[in-house]
Amino acid sequence: MTSSQSQQPARYLLYVSELYALAVLRPLQAAISAQGGEAAWFFDGPGREHLGRDEHALESVESVLSFNPEAVFVPGNRVPDFFPGLKVEVFHGFSVGKRSDRRGHFRIRGMFDLYCTQGSTTTPRFRELAKRYGYFEVEETGWPKVDPLFSPSPAAERWRSGWARDLPVLLYASTFTEKLSSARPLYESIRALAGGGPWNWLITLHPKTSPELVARYRELQGPQLRFAGSEDVIPLLQAADVMVSDTSSIAHEFALLHKPVVTLRNARPGPHLIDIESPSQLPAALELAHSRPPRLMEDIAAFAHAIHPYRDGKSSERVLAATRKCIGRGRVGVKAKPANLWRKLQMRRRLSYYRW
Repeated sequence: MTSSQSQQPARYLLYVSELYALAVLRPLQAAISAQGGEAAWFFDGPGREHLGRDEHALESVESVLSFNPEAVFVPGNRVPDFFPGLKVEVFHGFSVGKRSDRRGHFRIRGMFDLYCTQGSTTTPRFRELAKRYGYFEVEETGWPKVDPLFSPSPAAERWRSGWARDLPVLLYASTFTEKLSSARPLYESIRALAGGGPWNWLITLHPKTSPELVARYRELQGPQLRFAGSEDVIPLLQAADVMVSDTSSIAHEFALLHKPVVTLRNARPGPHLIDIESPSQLPAALELAHSRPPRLMEDIAAFAHAIHPYRDGKSSERVLAATRKCIGRGRVGVKAKPANLWRKLQMRRRLSYYRW
C-alpha cells in the first residue's frame, strides 16, 4: 500500500455479474461505510437500475482503475485480473450439491486471492484446496448476505400483514436449473392450495427463471398469494413460517432461522428436510412441517450450525477483517496465481479492454 493510499479511506469494489449479488454485497457495503471506508459498485451484468441515490457505481474499466480499490468482493465465479486489489470470493449461495465438485461450489478457477467461507461444511475442503494449489488463502467468516437475517425487519412485518385471512405464511422459492427446479412440477399443486387452502403464500422465483413460468405464477396472485421480487429475499425468509423449495440454496438460508423446509426431490436430502418425491405429497408434508416435530427441529438446528454457525449478524465485519489481514500480509508464503490466459482473454473481450 502506498503512503497516499494509507492517508485515504479504505476503498473497496463490489463486483456484480448477477442480480442476486446485490443482496450479498449490500451488508458488506454497510460494514465498509460503518468503518469509514468507501465502496463503489461495478456491474458486469444486470442490477445497476436497483442502486439507490446514495450508492455509487463506476461505469467503465477506466473508472475502476482510477478508483484503485484495495480489494474486490465477488459473489460470482469470475473477476477481471486487471482490476486493482485483492480478489475476494464471498460466494453467491451455500453448497447444495447441484453440480459435481469439479463444476460446482468447490471449483477453483485461478482468479481469487482469498476465499471467505461460511462454516464447517465448506471451510475444511477449501483449506485442503488452498494447501494443494498454494496461491490463495481461506478464512472462515460467515456469509455477508445473511447478516440482516438476524435483525428485525419492517419489510418482513409488511409481508406478514394485510392478508384477507389470518393464516400461517408459506414461502415458495425455486432454483432456475430446469432438471432440479420444482417450479413446473408444483405449479398445479400451488395453484390449488392457494385458492382457499390453510396457508397464505409468498412466491419468489430465481432471476433466471423463464419469463413464461414467472408470468404463470404472477397470474396466481389473489387473496392468499402474493408474488414477490427476487432481489431481496431476506424479509420473505423472516416473514414465512414454512418454506417449499427444491435444491435451491435458499432452503439453507431459511434453515438458519430454525424453520421447516419442504423440498421436492432435493439432490441431497437429509433429516433437516421434509423431502417429497411427488407433488401429491405436498399437503401432508406441509401439515407435518407446520406441526414442528421436536426431532425435525433438532436436526434443523444442527444443520444450520454446521453450514453457518454465526448468528450475530457480523459476517461482513469478519470478511473485512480477513481482507485487511490478507492485504497486510501481502503475498508472503503464497505462490503466484496461474497464468490463466484464456480466462483473462475472455474477461478482456467481455469488458472490451485489451491492455496487458
